[in-house]
Amino acid sequence: MSDDNKEKGISSEKAIVQRSFAGREIPGTLYLVATPIGNLEDMTFRAIRTLKEVRLIAAEDTRQTRKLLTHYEIQNRLVSYHEHNREASGPELIRLLQEGQSIALVSDAGIPAISDPGADLVRDAVAEGIPVVPIPGANAALSGLIISGLPTDRFLFVGFPPRDRKGLNKILDGLSGETGTLLFYESPHRLKKTLAVIGERWSGRRMAIVRELTKRHEEVVRGTVAACLEHVEQVPPLGECCLIIEGTKSDEEGRAGSREANQGQWWESLTLAEHVAHYESQQLKRKEAMKSAAADRGLSRRDVYQALLEASDE
Repeated sequence: MSDDNKEKGISSEKAIVQRSFAGREIPGTLYLVATPIGNLEDMTFRAIRTLKEVRLIAAEDTRQTRKLLTHYEIQNRLVSYHEHNREASGPELIRLLQEGQSIALVSDAGIPAISDPGADLVRDAVAEGIPVVPIPGANAALSGLIISGLPTDRFLFVGFPPRDRKGLNKILDGLSGETGTLLFYESPHRLKKTLAVIGERWSGRRMAIVRELTKRHEEVVRGTVAACLEHVEQVPPLGECCLIIEGTKSDEEGRAGSREANQGQWWESLTLAEHVAHYESQQLKRKEAMKSAAADRGLSRRDVYQALLEASDE
């Protein structure tokens, strides 16, 4: 990249204006085309037209995209651009754009460049002064949010949480004071483990698990984190999931999370009965409160139940 082109990047001190539909011969335009997240009828007329008009289509999974193109009788050239080839494929796509060819970027489903390597291609195109134009459409996170029943006036997209417990706890530490609704993606085989860690902190928060959006088996599970975890333990989910979790209602939870990190577990000074009562005060049912206290202390719910029985007999 030349020094002149570096000046066109978003980090430049001088603002650069993109006029998306101004007449020009070069460079070409990078179109970010949203594709259906399940139901093929969610494809927009504009998205279909754009895919037919560009010189080539860069896809995260060419096999998946080929099905979509076949359905809409789109025969344009298809190339791969994904996590494992972006360092080689990205510069080539930028070169073609600089020569005047227009390219459509699509992901497996939904809006590209969100939690996928398409963001890198957009960054490089912007740095080279190449126009980037969105073709809006379906999005799983926002679709899950609007049917969750949780507040929509402020929200934060988190994406896929870290796989390891330490990384997940670090993310949750940073989110403990967030008042907006939180949007996560999670795979079905990791859902129970992730919810268990979240439940150790936020068992009383309301949430929704949304899966198989726009498909025949679309499903929404609503309740507290503890209640949803119990459901998942009994009915393992299928399909990719969106987790929609309410934010904290005040900054008290954020301060409590900070104290936990610096001073140990917040419940250490409580008796077991007081620990359970704390969760009941957050509108959890007795069964859920006992389960949350058990998770905090590394006990089984049976152990908590027996200990409370013995304490009541004293």
